[in-house]
Amino acid sequence: MALHTIQIDETFDVSPRKAFAVFADHHRFGKLVGAPVKRIKDSDQADPNGIGSVRKIGIGPLSLQETVLGFEPDSLIEYTISSRSPLRNHLGRILFSDAGNGKTRIQYTIQFEEIVPFTGKALRVALERGLRRGIRRLPSMA
Repeated sequence: MALHTIQIDETFDVSPRKAFAVFADHHRFGKLVGAPVKRIKDSDQADPNGIGSVRKIGIGPLSLQETVLGFEPDSLIEYTISSRSPLRNHLGRILFSDAGNGKTRIQYTIQFEEIVPFTGKALRVALERGLRRGIRRLPSMA
């Protein structure tokens, strides 16, 4: 199976702390990307959205679960799909860095392999389009 990669590298007029807060909070992340998101398992760390937390994205049989694997306040979130999905070997990684003058550079990378042959490109295009549209809302949500 082919490895598919989405790379988004954008700078926003929002501080790293505020940008991270939107992406780290599962509910606010759902509003950002325009999908219902609910935390279904809390992390055992100080932040309930941290390592080990699980969020459900979507509704009913069209939903999936993601588990947070890496969580460094104001700088990194890593997650993987931990339920059945049309993707395998999925890893999402969001890096937040100070771009100066109160701005944040966000480097959002997702890698995955498709389960059903020849569906990866369509899944990549749809996912990337949705993420790009959603993260443009960041300044109004921070």
